[in-house]
Amino acid sequence: MSRWAALGQWGRDAVRLEQLTGGAANDVWSVRVNGTLAVGRLGARDDADLAWETRLMQHLDNAGLPVPLPVPTTDGRLFADGLTVMTYVEGGPPETSADWRRVADTLRELHRLTQDWPQRPGWRSSSDLLHAETGTKMDLGAMPAEAVARCRAAWARLAGRPACVVHGNPANPGNVRVTADRVTLIDWDEAHVDVPELDLVLPGNAAGLGGGTYDIAAQASAAWEAAVSWPGEYADRRLAEVHPA
Repeated sequence: MSRWAALGQWGRDAVRLEQLTGGAANDVWSVRVNGTLAVGRLGARDDADLAWETRLMQHLDNAGLPVPLPVPTTDGRLFADGLTVMTYVEGGPPETSADWRRVADTLRELHRLTQDWPQRPGWRSSSDLLHAETGTKMDLGAMPAEAVARCRAAWARLAGRPACVVHGNPANPGNVRVTADRVTLIDWDEAHVDVPELDLVLPGNAAGLGGGTYDIAAQASAAWEAAVSWPGEYADRRLAEVHPA
């Protein structure tokens, strides 16, 4: 039986419509639930991981930050058998420098609202990985020692800064929906607790990071992407952006 049979827990009329781009880790579709367009994401996250994400969405919504909200099953659960259903978000990707500055403002509000938020279960921050070998979706033990040293040197430059929830991939235009009056970050699958600068490496330095901070953050972000996607061509490309230790 297809794992998408879990969609039936959102109602007998719940149906998949069209497959969407959701990255390698998840199967993402537009769905119709209770006659309303929504987005279903089916992946391998466990219940603790999904509970963290859905609780975060509710917290941000309560604080006034636009986010996709979990749509409950018919018996009130926010996820079932690895499947989450989220409200559909209108809008298009950021296109102008002004759009990206609005994205930066939204990210800073996210960071402000999530200081002291607990770490996502099973995940590690870049500061944790200065000493830990595994966590999140990475295994530093599988990387060459020189590559690990380069990544850790990049992360060490940001160590000790106050941590908060980071979205994880806001520079991807597909993860942002912009309208005239709202900026909404979608696809929170990579969100976790880390230093906020990792979120602020945006096109055109839209966050206005100065004093060498943009280069430091860009190095740390590239190191994270290299480690989390190791091995492969993409990981090699991102590692090449990280200065030798």
